[in-house]
Amino acid sequence: SDTEHLVVRFQESLSGLILEIHYALYGEAICRHAVLINEGTETAELERLMSLQLDLPISGFAVTGFYGAWIREMQRKTVFLPAGKLVLESRSGNSSSYVNPFFLLHEPGASEKSGECIGFHLIYSGNHYEAVEVSPYGKTRVVSGINPLGFRYRLNPGERFITPQAVLFRTSNGFSGISEETHFFVREHVIRGRWQNKLRPVLLNSWEACYFNISERRLISLAKAAKKLGVELFVMDDGWFGERNDDSCSLGDWEANQKKLPGGLKRLSRKLHSLGLDFGIWVEPEMVNTESTLYKQHPKWTMAVPGRAHSEGRNQRILDLVNPEVQEHLIRILSNLLADGEIQYVKWDYNRVFSDVYSPSLPPERQGETAHRYILGLYRIMRTLTDRFPDILFEGCASGGNRFDLGILSFFPQIWGSDNSDALCRTRIQEGYSFGYPLNTVSAHVSASPNHQTL
Repeated sequence: SDTEHLVVRFQESLSGLILEIHYALYGEAICRHAVLINEGTETAELERLMSLQLDLPISGFAVTGFYGAWIREMQRKTVFLPAGKLVLESRSGNSSSYVNPFFLLHEPGASEKSGECIGFHLIYSGNHYEAVEVSPYGKTRVVSGINPLGFRYRLNPGERFITPQAVLFRTSNGFSGISEETHFFVREHVIRGRWQNKLRPVLLNSWEACYFNISERRLISLAKAAKKLGVELFVMDDGWFGERNDDSCSLGDWEANQKKLPGGLKRLSRKLHSLGLDFGIWVEPEMVNTESTLYKQHPKWTMAVPGRAHSEGRNQRILDLVNPEVQEHLIRILSNLLADGEIQYVKWDYNRVFSDVYSPSLPPERQGETAHRYILGLYRIMRTLTDRFPDILFEGCASGGNRFDLGILSFFPQIWGSDNSDALCRTRIQEGYSFGYPLNTVSAHVSASPNHQTL
């Protein structure tokens, strides 16, 4: 490997805690993470451990972040910070569209082609925290890592905790200089597998044409029209499984509706293949409706606070991915689905933020670990499936860009940039992404005009 790796090791003599700071150099990118090891005799309570801390001897910087909400992701905003503190954070259980974990520190006069500029990425898909603070003595400190709000991790003797990797880029060539470095790093060192450098197929997605009202006949008719236009991949979106005619039921029941698809996924897949099209499906594996067979069989497989009314979101609850049983169930059910259905593409959606953050599979004293352990469980499922099905093109989605980050891109080579497919809006959204992400990671649709979201 051409990677240089430096480990700085500190030991606290009284407690037996060891802190390792790891630096790795990938071309122009510096990656940093921390490892806390408990070699003492007592349990340690970890409340905060950042992935990166950068101290600069000067101040007077501007900070550019990428903010937004549903259908207006990655809106670039710049704040001049001569004093005080600026915090960029997500507390929604995912990296969020509210503020992306990628941000810039730069000279106030920096432009596309000139100016000192430092870029920061965090390879993580959960609650994140970034802060830039100017000290009373005119120095600037930058930190990035897991959000400490609600985080509390018990570290027993002999155990270790590893933070996500943070990545730093620096250039004197302005925003375009940072983009060149981040794009190269993401393409070469984050995206993996057979789709790393492959040209993505042109696809047609059934959602805006059919919504939940799908049938084999209607899908095949749509596919024939798509083939004439040069489409290479036909994607069947929501509505194909269980009794799914709206968003109130059947999430978790990943079996084809026999009324809509009489021969199941396999027959539809073979019909599409006979037209010369690849076949893809939409799934939302992390979620469950209470009106589903899965929930009725396993009501304790969802995150819920004991003794409290649950706050529903989009009529669905979040499966407890902390629980190894839930992880194994999803790996098994999805593996069977992808193999039996002869699938070439998966759109993996996630349509609500966290609430009622409580894992029934953890004891009360470890509930501060729930949000982070959820992300680790998610990564285990993604890693297993992408290793098992290396030829499938997986696309991340979270109501659009609510989970657009390098953690997802470590497993899925592209992410749905926004539910907003209005061409004019997309130019600004995708320009925002382009500062820190190569555009082959941003998927987009051509859709009807007037657009069905923005009119």
